Amino acid sequence: MPSARGTREAADARPRVTDRPPLRPVVPQPGPTDRFAELLLAVLSGQRPVHAMLRHTAGQAYDELIRLAERGPLRTRGVRPVVRDIGWFEPREGAIEAFARIGAGDRLRAMAFRLEQGRDLRWRCTAVELGGPRAHRADTR
Repeated sequence: MPSARGTREAADARPRVTDRPPLRPVVPQPGPTDRFAELLLAVLSGQRPVHAMLRHTAGQAYDELIRLAERGPLRTRGVRPVVRDIGWFEPREGAIEAFARIGAGDRLRAMAFRLEQGRDLRWRCTAVELGGPRAHRADTR
């Protein structure tokens, strides 16, 4: 006759069934840099009008966006540009300086922007710049 201990060990060896559903992987929520990179890309590629950024900008950033959007620097034919990578630096609490690599086919562009958090705790873009394709320089050695 099995002992009480042997019965308990056998019960512990069986797989346990729980009433909880299986855990799903945690999907990180996009941060302000992700959201602003996508918004800026949509405006600078002509997918959205500049005024879509009006309440998301502060200071001279809106004027800079108007100037940049007129040139249509990220407009492409065929391949739609996408944000490939984002990096950021927090120089102080409530400020983020970010960059995004924008890809369209085999072309790669750089976009830099600064976000500042207002008293209402909303993030606003306060500066934006685009880097163009780099010119290849021949070695002069």
